[in-house]
Amino acid sequence: MTFTVHHVHLKTPNPRQTAQYYIDNFGATVKAENPGRGFELDLHGLQLNITDIVATQNHAQHYGIEHMAIHTDDYTATLANLRQNGVRILEELPPNQTGRRVCFVEAPDGAQMEVIEKL
Repeated sequence: MTFTVHHVHLKTPNPRQTAQYYIDNFGATVKAENPGRGFELDLHGLQLNITDIVATQNHAQHYGIEHMAIHTDDYTATLANLRQNGVRILEELPPNQTGRRVCFVEAPDGAQMEVIEKL
């Protein structure tokens, strides 16, 4: 299995204000604005996704740095390995419009990891 970092997700009650903080103070640039959802920023090569709580996700969410996301080229084997290691799967989302699968897993100290199938 090969992994690459995809993004760090920040959740906040005011995505626009939080995005502007990273733009003004750390030189981030806007990659995309997702109306009704939030922003994707480029922080010197690191993608920051900034949203409020996402209503379509059912796992526990909180404000702050909520999760890190990785791509995997073998989603099925990655999930099998996680399960074998006793990692708690918090939520498996239905495949999106392109068929990509995504899940959220529990990490230590209240953090989460998002595993994204690389297509």
